[in-house]
Amino acid sequence: RTVDMVRAASVASTRCSTMSTVRLTGFTGHPKGERKTGLAVGMDKGHVLTSRDLKPKPSYRKGKLNKRVAFVREIVREVAGYAPYEKRTMELLKVGKEKRALKVLKNKLGTHKRAKAKREEMSGVLRAQRTK
Repeated sequence: RTVDMVRAASVASTRCSTMSTVRLTGFTGHPKGERKTGLAVGMDKGHVLTSRDLKPKPSYRKGKLNKRVAFVREIVREVAGYAPYEKRTMELLKVGKEKRALKVLKNKLGTHKRAKAKREEMSGVLRAQRTK
């Protein structure tokens, strides 16, 4: 039993000295290695495997804007115009009330992140109108 503990300690010490890339995970600050040790215990426990390079999954491009989709959205925006809350937001941005615009958008859209994105979009529209 003590022989196993000594062997595990020596493997762990050589592993720490030979690791070139070390990443810290969790809150303990223990350097977690990129490879498994082959031992049944410890932070890096598990069978040693060679990692394969996999081609990217189709789900990774979720949310990426397609040219056709962008074109259709542009045409719809041109035909339908802006919603009343978007018009109000643009008016608030014109007068310089950015915080009030954010509050209106957050109330309408539900989340802070969506509200910030919409505010940026509306200010971009105003910028484009000024340059025309």
